[in-house]
Amino acid sequence: MLPDAEAFFIFASMEKAAFIINPFSAKKNYQPFLNELKSKVKDPLYYISESIPATDEFMRRHFDEVDIFVAIGGDGTISTVAANLIGTEKILAIFPAGSGNGFSNETQFSKNLDELIGKITAKKSRKIDTFTVNGRLSINVSGTGFDGKVVKEFEKTTRGFKNYIKVCLRTFFNYKPIKLKFFDEAYKAHNGKYLMVNIANTRQFGNNAYIAPHASKSDGLVDMVLVKKFPITYSPLFAFRMFTKKLREDDYITYLPISEIEFKVNTKNWHLDGEFNKIKSPIHVKVQPASLNILI
Repeated sequence: MLPDAEAFFIFASMEKAAFIINPFSAKKNYQPFLNELKSKVKDPLYYISESIPATDEFMRRHFDEVDIFVAIGGDGTISTVAANLIGTEKILAIFPAGSGNGFSNETQFSKNLDELIGKITAKKSRKIDTFTVNGRLSINVSGTGFDGKVVKEFEKTTRGFKNYIKVCLRTFFNYKPIKLKFFDEAYKAHNGKYLMVNIANTRQFGNNAYIAPHASKSDGLVDMVLVKKFPITYSPLFAFRMFTKKLREDDYITYLPISEIEFKVNTKNWHLDGEFNKIKSPIHVKVQPASLNILI
C-alpha cells in the first residue's frame, strides 16, 4: 500500500472510533493520554465522561457512525461502555487506566497507544461471554462477602495497590463469614459459611491476582468460586497460589462451573467488576454467551 493511501486508510479507520475517558481513573491523570491521542490521531472523537447516564447518551448519539468504542479507564468504566454494546456488532476496545485493570489484562490491552491504534486499524474482533447478577452486567469478576466489603472500604481511599493490600488485611481479621444457600438441590451440599463468593468470567480480579486460573470468557460458563475463611497461617500459601495462577480446590476453595444459578446470601454488599453495589437476595446469575464483541 502506498504511504498516502495507507495514511488515508488509518484516518478513515480512526474516524469510526470513539474514545470515552473516565477522568477519575488512574488518579485523575488522563491528560497525558489525551495529549498523546491528539498528537497521533487527527481530530479524534472523544468524550470525557461526566457520569454513567452522560456516557450512555454520548454513545447513543454516535452509535450509528462509530464502529469501535474505546474505554479509557478501569474495569468499571469498561463495563459501563460494554453495557451499551451487548448483543450488537459494535466493538469494544480498551486503554487500561484503572487501579487493577483485570479485564484489560485478560483481553491483552496494554498502555501503548500505538499498539491500540494498530488494532483499531486492523479492526479484528471476536465474541466473548458476559454475565448478569440480578440483571446487572458484569464482564470480568464480581463477588460478595469479604471482597465486597473490601471494595466498599477501598473506594474510601485514594486507591492504588498498596492501599488495596492494607484494606484487605484490615478487613480480614474482623470479617465474619457470610451464609450462602442454594435453591437447586444439586448444589445444596455447598450450602454454608464463606469468606467470599466470586463469579469469574475471566481468571483475575486485577493486578495479576488470579482467583479462577481456569476460567474462560468464551465457554458459555462462569466459575463460581467459594472460599471459606481460612487461618492466618494459610494466607501466605493462598496469596502465593493466587499470584502464580496456581489456586486450586482444597479444604478452603471450591470451584463450580455454571451457566445459570440462584442462591441467597445474608449480605447486600457486592462488587461488580470492582465497583461497589448493593444487591438484595435472592441472587440470580446468568451467563450471556458470545454477547460482547471485543477488539483483538
